[in-house]
Amino acid sequence: MDSVKPMAARADSLLFSSIFPRRNALTGLRLFHSLRSASSRAIDARRSSSKLVSRRMASASSDTRDAPPPIHTITLPGGDSVQIVAAPGLSNSDLRNAIDSALFRQWLKNMQSEMGVLSRGQMCLRQVHIQGLDMFGTGVGFLKFKADVVEKETGRKIPGIVFARGPSVAVLILLESGGETYVVLTEQVRVPVGKFILELPAGMLDDERGDVVGTAVREVEEETGICLNIEDMVNLTAFLDPTTGCKVFPSPGGCDEELSLFLYRGHVEEQIINSLQGKEMGLRDHGELIKVHVVPYVKLWRVTADAKALAAIALYEMAKRDGLLPQRNVQNLST
Repeated sequence: MDSVKPMAARADSLLFSSIFPRRNALTGLRLFHSLRSASSRAIDARRSSSKLVSRRMASASSDTRDAPPPIHTITLPGGDSVQIVAAPGLSNSDLRNAIDSALFRQWLKNMQSEMGVLSRGQMCLRQVHIQGLDMFGTGVGFLKFKADVVEKETGRKIPGIVFARGPSVAVLILLESGGETYVVLTEQVRVPVGKFILELPAGMLDDERGDVVGTAVREVEEETGICLNIEDMVNLTAFLDPTTGCKVFPSPGGCDEELSLFLYRGHVEEQIINSLQGKEMGLRDHGELIKVHVVPYVKLWRVTADAKALAAIALYEMAKRDGLLPQRNVQNLST
């Protein structure tokens, strides 16, 4: 069996030297190997960084009902003091984890930014009630809290229930083949909406380094088996006016998620399109059930309910209309 592998590799080289001539022969060969495997490299990386999720939610058990809730006071740069109160059932350690988390610190930063709720002096933040948190390993992955924000002139409270999950990324992958442009989608189980959803490859930023484009490339590989070149990625949200923060907020009425949308365009042979169609990805033992779909781009806006995909279409079409897209980005897909 071992002696067969070098022969197969030489055969693959001869095959792809004809499909991807000259400088593209190597990238075509690498793509072929990537797509016909189960993307073991991405899976190994995902396993090595897998996170154990534990939940801390408020409860009203007899053991904690009568205990005073943990309270911490912080002082904002303007001098205002804000009480951070843990709901019954949460410990001092839970409260400290919540306050020290990147999610909570970024939310406070947004509140005080140039376009922030507290920036114009019309609102004040009186208290924050920490209601629950999900720990991803040693870090806070999700955070649920209620902020008491009051309009100073009238004393009226502003709705302030927050599900904090932080920044995320998604990639619009357009593949040109045989005169047709296709888009790569994933079909995933989405328990919160109780449905299977066709959507763009996407994922959350796992750390505070802010490596948005690196996360985008990594998520594509893990969910589709395709390896994209970082230097060929186009940040579609970067075309937005700076006052927007160059991010998209899918559900700002209840969630802090800020989304960066990227574009990747490439040329592939028809056999690559066929090999992607129906490909099963994801780590089954981690609850990931992902199936890859390839659909014509012209049909995308009608076949998906994914807000990421629909926002990406709008940004892509407007950027194309205004001549903002770099011409060099259309090339053979590499791995």
